[in-house]
Amino acid sequence: MSTASSFSPIRPKLPASLTSGDDLADNITAAISLGSIAVGERLPSEIELAAEFGVAVATLRKSLAILREQEIVETRRGRDGGTFVTRIPFPTVAQVREFLGSTSIIELRDYSDEHCAVAGGIAQLVCQRALEQDLVDLTEQASRYPDSDDLTAQVSWDNRFYVQLGAESQSQRLMRSQMRLQSEISTLKWSPAAAATSAEQARYDRIEIVDAIRSRNPERAEATISNHIRQTTYRIIDVKLTLDRIPERSVDA
Repeated sequence: MSTASSFSPIRPKLPASLTSGDDLADNITAAISLGSIAVGERLPSEIELAAEFGVAVATLRKSLAILREQEIVETRRGRDGGTFVTRIPFPTVAQVREFLGSTSIIELRDYSDEHCAVAGGIAQLVCQRALEQDLVDLTEQASRYPDSDDLTAQVSWDNRFYVQLGAESQSQRLMRSQMRLQSEISTLKWSPAAAATSAEQARYDRIEIVDAIRSRNPERAEATISNHIRQTTYRIIDVKLTLDRIPERSVDA
């Protein structure tokens, strides 16, 4: 199974309302949201992170300072010190509404087209390349819930499955694209102000995708995962259309 570094640059395309304004900080935040590292775990050293992103240590420290201000990480001194994840970031309802207000239906459909192309290609390759034990592991991950009922934990768990699916394709390029696309959609997929996906629905979708892949039928696998992506996009578009028809005062009430 091919894997990518936890903090490989994925450069998510997000509007200003959902970013910090610092590309490096946003990359680290995206990796945390994708489940690359859990709350309470320590980030790689500053030297390792700087090398991973190809920046100077001084530049990295400025980005970490932004994450500390947002209380996403904290730095501890001493023998067992380092920088630790303190929470998984998730936008407010107001931020999501601002996102939808600034995003056109054409842009949402374009995102869906790209994600279907990437995820569909991944599903087909996994059908052809994954070992049976890898599929057993994917099935277990698809079926389980995280220990916490917290929304951010559910988001992280779901994202981790799709990143793992990308790894099973044995294509680094497709996996990196999958990570970027997941980081862009997970907010809207799970937010109560957008698609409002439930943990049970997400679990059902994951199981259906793995079942299609385990059939070793590339066309069925591609169609299944693409259908779920499109259904999520349709729900987001429906919410956007509703918000566009509601006067601003009513939306903020």
